[in-house]
Amino acid sequence: MDRRDFVKWSGALGLLSVVPFSCHAMEAPSSFKMGYQLYSIRDEMGKDPIATLKALQAMGYQDFEHYGFDPDKGTYYGIKTAEFKSILDDLGLTITSGHYPFADLLDRSDDDLFQFTDQCIEGALIMESPYITWPWLNPERYTIEGFKLVASKLNKIGERVTQAGLDFAYHNHGFEFVEMDGISGYEIITQETDPALVKLQLDMYWVMHAGKQTPREIIEQHPGRVVMWHIKDMHKVSRDYTELGNGSIDYANIMPDPRHSGLTYFYIEQGGNYTENSMASADYSARFFKQNLQHLF
Repeated sequence: MDRRDFVKWSGALGLLSVVPFSCHAMEAPSSFKMGYQLYSIRDEMGKDPIATLKALQAMGYQDFEHYGFDPDKGTYYGIKTAEFKSILDDLGLTITSGHYPFADLLDRSDDDLFQFTDQCIEGALIMESPYITWPWLNPERYTIEGFKLVASKLNKIGERVTQAGLDFAYHNHGFEFVEMDGISGYEIITQETDPALVKLQLDMYWVMHAGKQTPREIIEQHPGRVVMWHIKDMHKVSRDYTELGNGSIDYANIMPDPRHSGLTYFYIEQGGNYTENSMASADYSARFFKQNLQHLF
């Protein structure tokens, strides 16, 4: 896709407000909602979260994964949790998972960790979000000892989240697949956590970027445990993020079986490197997904 083609797609965004939603919705029935990670469009969410959600809905997105929960204020995107949930209900939208910043608590006491976990649980219960997800690990923890510490904390958080009636998951990047003395961080995390307490959210871009395994191979090793997917494409030259269909990942051929995976939700994502802007990228990826990948679900 060249810039001229992309401008043509982005120009269609101006019509979203006047074209009926049904024209943009998924054309084939599916047991999975088309999801989007809201970090992908963080600039627009920062300006006007409700207008942004409405625009994403018009593109066909029905479900979301959030970031940016403020536990002290009890807000999502500056809106009180109960009010935000009411707005989502009125729109017919859902938020089924959230990325919560646990990594900064690794050096804190378990009491501090549990206090934060309980705040996350409270928010997720109000939002009726079934998953709480650990999204990141700071670089100083990219060691065998660091990953072992993370695994022990994941089990503790997972137990607390599970007792509250929710599920807990770990989201990978690429650093987990770097080997250290014959073992990778991902192996440590998956081997030293209880599958009943710690599920896996598989970021397929980062799996392909690392080049050690394929998404299918990881799912074969952990059948039923990979309950969420992140789907984003890799630029053919820079290997940075790009819009679905604009990169080097051939999802039509590498997509795993969602049922063997244990998939419950997936989220299209693009963390940056937009061809035009975040809104146009969200629209392009939605169109490509519906036309080329929806049937795989």
